[in-house]
Amino acid sequence: MRVVVTGAAGFVGGHVAEAAANAGHEVLAVDALERSASPGAARDNWAALAARPGIERAEADLVTADLAMVADADVVLHLAGRPGVRSSWGAGRAEARRDNVTATRRLLAACEDAPGGRPRVVVASSSSVYGSAGGRPHTERDPLRPASPYAVSKAEMERVTAEAAGRGLPAVVLRFFSVYGPRQRPDMAFHRFIEAGLRGLPLPVLGDGRQSRAFTHVEDIVAATLAAAATDLPPGTVLNVGHPEHVPIGDAIGVLAGLIGVRPRVRHHDAVPGDAARTWADSGEAARLLGWSARIGLAEGLASQVAWHRTRQPAGPLPRAEQPA
Repeated sequence: MRVVVTGAAGFVGGHVAEAAANAGHEVLAVDALERSASPGAARDNWAALAARPGIERAEADLVTADLAMVADADVVLHLAGRPGVRSSWGAGRAEARRDNVTATRRLLAACEDAPGGRPRVVVASSSSVYGSAGGRPHTERDPLRPASPYAVSKAEMERVTAEAAGRGLPAVVLRFFSVYGPRQRPDMAFHRFIEAGLRGLPLPVLGDGRQSRAFTHVEDIVAATLAAAATDLPPGTVLNVGHPEHVPIGDAIGVLAGLIGVRPRVRHHDAVPGDAARTWADSGEAARLLGWSARIGLAEGLASQVAWHRTRQPAGPLPRAEQPA
C-alpha cells in the first residue's frame, strides 16, 4: 500500500511514517520544514527519516505546492498543521488558519481529483475542539466549543473534511488527546518539565497545575492512526483517540519527579487564554470501529519519554511553553 504522510517531520507524523514503513508500506513523507513551529526538532526528525528503508521524502508546503503527490496514494494520513493554543493568539491566528484550514482544503481537493482513484484520508484533529470537559468524558456527539484560534482552526478543518466526505471522499477525522512520548515537541509541557528536571531547574507550569489531561502516548496514537488507515470506515466518521483517564498536571509532575530522581520544584506562570481546564476522552467508538484502546499508562509512557531525553545532549534555553492540548 502506498501511504502519504503529511507533517512527517513533526512529532506524531514522524512516528507514523516510521511505523507505516515498518509495516511494509511504501511511504511518502511530506513536510514543509521552513514552516515548522519547532525547526530544530523537525530537521532532526526529517534527517532520521532519510535513513529509514521504505520511506521517500518530499518537501512541500501544502498551501502552495503542486499536490500531484497524492495521485497514486492508497491512503493519505494528514498530520500536518500549525500546533499550539498559546501561539495561535494575535498574529498566530492567521498562521493557524493558513496551515490548518487552507492546507487541509487544498489537500482534500487534490485527493478528490486524484486520477488514480480517491485515496482513503485520515485527518488529525484535536481534543481542543471540545473546550473543557465537565463531569464526564467527551463523546463525539458532544457540541464543539473551541476556545482559542487554534481550536477554531481545528474545528474548521473538521468542517471542510465533512464537506469532502459528503461529496464521496473516504475521509475520516481522529481527535487526538494530549499526545506525549519520545521526540515530543520542545515547546510542549512534558518536554519542558523533563528538560528542566534533568538540569535541576524549576519546572515551568502554566496556570495553577490543577488542569487535567487525558495524556495519550504516541505509540497508542500511531496504532489508532494506522488502524483507521486500514479500516473501511463510513466517510465523515469522527473518532476520539485518547486515554480514558484524566490526570492533573500536578500529579503527572509527581510521577515525572520520581522517574528523574528529583524533588519537584515548580515555577508557576500565567495561564494560557483558551486553555482547557480538563480534557477527558470517551474512546468507545474507536474501540467499536477500530478495535483500538489506549494501552500505555502514564508512568510507563513517561518512563519512555524520560529515557529518550537522557540520550540527548542538553539543549539551549527552554522554548516558549505550550500546555498539552
